[in-house]
Amino acid sequence: MKRFLIATLVVTLGFSVASPVHAKRVARRAPQPVVVEKGARRTVVVYRGWPVRRPLHTVVIRRPGAVVRVTPVRYLPLVVWTPVIVASAPPADVLVWQDSEALDRDEDWTEITLNSDSRGRKLYLRVVEGRVQLDFAEVVFENGETRVIDMGEKTRDPGLYVLLGFADGRKVDHVRLVARARTPTAKISLLMER
Repeated sequence: MKRFLIATLVVTLGFSVASPVHAKRVARRAPQPVVVEKGARRTVVVYRGWPVRRPLHTVVIRRPGAVVRVTPVRYLPLVVWTPVIVASAPPADVLVWQDSEALDRDEDWTEITLNSDSRGRKLYLRVVEGRVQLDFAEVVFENGETRVIDMGEKTRDPGLYVLLGFADGRKVDHVRLVARARTPTAKISLLMER
């Protein structure tokens, strides 16, 4: 009986000593976004240096249309979005990329990732139909630099808005957006001009 208790104690102490080492190794790795099935909810995953200082939403995370190649390495200064409505869309011959996603009010806050892998000078956000409440957009460039646009959880009607300009013609890997439909359904698009 004493041998059993001593063996149990040794094994228990061994696990308690090994656990902090393992936990330390795990803590150094960057957190990986978790993709969940439709209807399941997770808190938005962000990396060290995240510039927005308010609680993060619990969201439905949509699967990206393609593999995300670049994770944020360094956050550039935060941009507080002042929406500028554009009267007409840029001509099709100057667009280098566009993608869209439908939102459903029943899902509430939703995180979508649109894979660009294109070089351009200006990003537009189009609310195609319905009303959309926007939390933030995260534009990840090919070198890992990331620009976060704080949209202040404001609701927007259909229209074309300038999202972000970068005059040096940068390559955007992907754009992550957290938004929710304020009508039964809504549709948003991102467009990039060369």
